[in-house]
Amino acid sequence: MSDTELQDDLTAANAQFDRALARLNQSVQDLGTRMRQHNRMEVDTQRLVHERARLATELDKAAARAKRLDDSAHEVSRRLVDAMETVRSVLAKAE
Repeated sequence: MSDTELQDDLTAANAQFDRALARLNQSVQDLGTRMRQHNRMEVDTQRLVHERARLATELDKAAARAKRLDDSAHEVSRRLVDAMETVRSVLAKAE
C-alpha cells in the first residue's frame, strides 16, 4: 500500500469518524431535548394531579352544601304544609 493510498484511507476513516461523532453529538442533543420535554410533562402532570385533587375537594364541599340546602328546603316545605294544615284546621273550626 502506497503512502497516497494510506493517506486516502486515513482521510476516509477520519471523515467517517467525524460523521459518527456528529451523529453521536446530535443524538445526545436530541436526548437532552426529549428529557427536558419529559421533565416538563412530569411537572405539568403533577400540577394537573394537584389541580384535580383541589377541584375534587371543592366538588365534595359543594355537593355537601347542596345536600344541606336540599334537606333544608325539604324541611321548610314540610313545615309550610304543617302550617297550612293548621290554618285550615283553625278556619274549619271557626266556621
